[in-house]
Amino acid sequence: MSEPVRVLLVDDHAVMRAGFRMILEAQHDITVVGEAATGSEAVAAASALHPDVICMDVQMPDMDGLEATRRIVADPSVTGVVVIVTTFDRDDYLFQALHAGASGFLLKNAGPEELVTAVRVAAAGDALLSPAVTRRVIERFAASPTDPVDAPTASMAASRATSSSVAAPRTAAATIELTEREDDVLRLLAEAYSNAEIAAALFIGEATVKTHVSNVLQKLGARDRVAAVVYAHRHGMV
Repeated sequence: MSEPVRVLLVDDHAVMRAGFRMILEAQHDITVVGEAATGSEAVAAASALHPDVICMDVQMPDMDGLEATRRIVADPSVTGVVVIVTTFDRDDYLFQALHAGASGFLLKNAGPEELVTAVRVAAAGDALLSPAVTRRVIERFAASPTDPVDAPTASMAASRATSSSVAAPRTAAATIELTEREDDVLRLLAEAYSNAEIAAALFIGEATVKTHVSNVLQKLGARDRVAAVVYAHRHGMV
């Protein structure tokens, strides 16, 4: 059996953390390795505990979740991903979270099963935003080619010692050479398909899909699937 997904819970309300812990630790494949009540505590815990997924609140004392996310993503010793979990269904939080380097966004009024699913797919590098949230991202960013959505992605990628940024394809799209199957995968990613859905649509295995997704992200210089989706929409692939 594979190792359980290691989760760090970050929220300034102890009751909320306790509720999340109870939900997640009821799952055989998830374990909560730590908790933090402030952004500063989250940054320290992420470095010390090496979680796979960090469930991050936004509004907290000392340092908010957005700044904590920026610092965590910029730390090359932290390999886990951040999922923002907030009470506020506000576009500005969503976009700031993505700029900060978060890989997912979930509302606290989501059901327990949605929290569990979010943790699992975040850990697997699968689809991290719901189709509804993806549409909001695209409407905001893809429709405005001058919007600097790629800039923070590029800086975060650089901080993790990657070789290129997602901004490059915007000015040199013709130089990006995807195979026919990689092109198919990217188009389905842009439609908010999960790996399992892509596998079913293309009649291939999920492991093969993961390989194609990895190759697509590498060729685009994209930090994650969200950046790849924005690229696809900006270049009229969907």
